[in-house]
Amino acid sequence: MLVDTQPATYQHVPASPEVRDQWVNSQLIGVLMDNMGPSLLAAMSTLPLLVYFMAGQTHTIALAVWAVLMLAVLVLRYRLIGIYRLRHDSLEGPQRMAFMQRYQWSWTLIALLWGGPVILSYQQSSQATQFVCGLVVLGQGLLTLTSFSAYLPVFRRYANALILSVFVGLAWGMLLKLNQPDAIQISLVLMGLLLVFWGLLTMAGRRLHEVYRASFELQFSNQELIDSLTLQTRASLRAVATKNRFLASAAHDLRQPVHALSLYADWLATEPEMARDISPRILQSTRAINELFDSLFDLTRIDAGNYKVRLQHVDVQKLFADLSMQFEPVAIGKSLRLRTHARPTTIWSDPVVLRRILGNLVSNALRHTHQGGVLLAMRHREDMLVFEVWDTGVGIAREHQQAIFQEFFRVSQHQGTEDSLGLGLTIVSKLTSLMGYQLALNSVANQGSVFRVMLPEFTQREPLQAQPTSLENNSGF
Repeated sequence: MLVDTQPATYQHVPASPEVRDQWVNSQLIGVLMDNMGPSLLAAMSTLPLLVYFMAGQTHTIALAVWAVLMLAVLVLRYRLIGIYRLRHDSLEGPQRMAFMQRYQWSWTLIALLWGGPVILSYQQSSQATQFVCGLVVLGQGLLTLTSFSAYLPVFRRYANALILSVFVGLAWGMLLKLNQPDAIQISLVLMGLLLVFWGLLTMAGRRLHEVYRASFELQFSNQELIDSLTLQTRASLRAVATKNRFLASAAHDLRQPVHALSLYADWLATEPEMARDISPRILQSTRAINELFDSLFDLTRIDAGNYKVRLQHVDVQKLFADLSMQFEPVAIGKSLRLRTHARPTTIWSDPVVLRRILGNLVSNALRHTHQGGVLLAMRHREDMLVFEVWDTGVGIAREHQQAIFQEFFRVSQHQGTEDSLGLGLTIVSKLTSLMGYQLALNSVANQGSVFRVMLPEFTQREPLQAQPTSLENNSGF
């Protein structure tokens, strides 16, 4: 199990521009589809009116074909609304984009069909019919502005196709009246007005789209801010809880040796002849207080960013020999065997930090091992170096394997935790994170544990040595 060396650290990462645009576009598609229902209802109510006005004044078969095609497309669009509500309304992002790319041709088709009344009626029917058809087309253009401008690609397709079909209708009517100069003049004026209408419609649609987009971008930013504040609030509450637990545990662990010192001092004052028996106990309590303060100072320096790291070449075999000399008496005192194994290797690290990491792990292993032994070894892998500390101790249950790296945490039912301050593994986790190392733990209750400190390849890259510079005196003196 790879250990989370900083489980209480949470940092909000802003979304990338791609994620932002994807979310905004999906919301714009949602607005487009929400507006599709009213536009469909308007089209369904307008279709019978147009057929009624053009019947008997236009080509019957052409009118029938146009009405059937129009009705079929309207039914298709009603079906698209159902598909969207059923499959895509609850989804966002790529699913909605894929839906639009698949069916956006339907907006182009319906826009082209809306130019049919102009093609069928202009210069071919009564002025009242032409006026009604023109009014309907104008209404469709305005409806386009309010219904489809949320999603700019669809709006452009629809508006361009609608204007093109109407332009074709005006051109066709002009061709039918080439022998009438007044009709040609009127057609040209209407074409000019149509182009002006197209320009204004496009400009207004783009601006309305920008309003929609800015609104959703602001909504996205606000949600990001809320998420960030929520994470920061939770992190602050966790930090306060950790601080309170830290202070309570530190006070508890300090009270015991200080109280013992007070008792020994009173005992020594009343019975001076017992100094030989009391002095070792006073020394033991003093050592416990010093160890606690040293650990607290280390944690404070690491958290404050004041822990100085001095990288240099480290002889692994010499480091293991020093650790073996330091902890061999402890192992002998508990009838345990302490072994080390490493090939001749020189690594790039801070010897003090590395010694503290491995020393804490070995000390922890010896404290919780009552028979068998402890092995300190170094393994070579393709992409990293790995320090391992094996023991045959009490092991750690899975539910405690993350918690043991928290300050002052001790498994109450384990023998050997009575003298533990609960800070050694916390310091190990913070120092490994400081050095860019990874910490892993495998353990089985009542069978033993293995702690691994993994040194990735990038931590072993020595910085380029600065070339010495010399100042040459070229002044001639």
